Amino acid sequence: MASTNSEETGLKPTKENRKKFDIDLSYGHLHEDRIIDMLQNKKIEVKTERDMWSRTGNIAIEYESYGKPSGVNATEADFWFHNLAIKDDVYCTLVFSVENLKKIVHGLDYHKSVSGGDNHASRMFLVNLSKLFSTDTLKLYKNISTLV
Repeated sequence: MASTNSEETGLKPTKENRKKFDIDLSYGHLHEDRIIDMLQNKKIEVKTERDMWSRTGNIAIEYESYGKPSGVNATEADFWFHNLAIKDDVYCTLVFSVENLKKIVHGLDYHKSVSGGDNHASRMFLVNLSKLFSTDTLKLYKNISTLV
């Protein structure tokens, strides 16, 4: 029979690694609290993309409709939740502060702007998911966040 002793299974830290565990636990609690605050006390905008992203590798972030600011340029939300769905199932959700998303999208060295939506009256940035998580974009984010 397998041991269920938490120190033997690795589910509880040993005395030797407890100091690191305490730091990791505090860090985990801090970020759990941030998520709780985000969901309970902040405004969120939720966008869901079906299927196309899985074929193209791009997400669409609307910024204008009928010649007026919309989407990321008009939202009053604090956070932008971007669901990536395959048929009716959400594969994953990307979460950005709206402020950071605007800075990242506008700071990318390349993004394509396309028309879409009802009557093709909306304009949106196509952002490549690989590019979004590339080292260049992460460096851009680090530079942006140090300016704030």
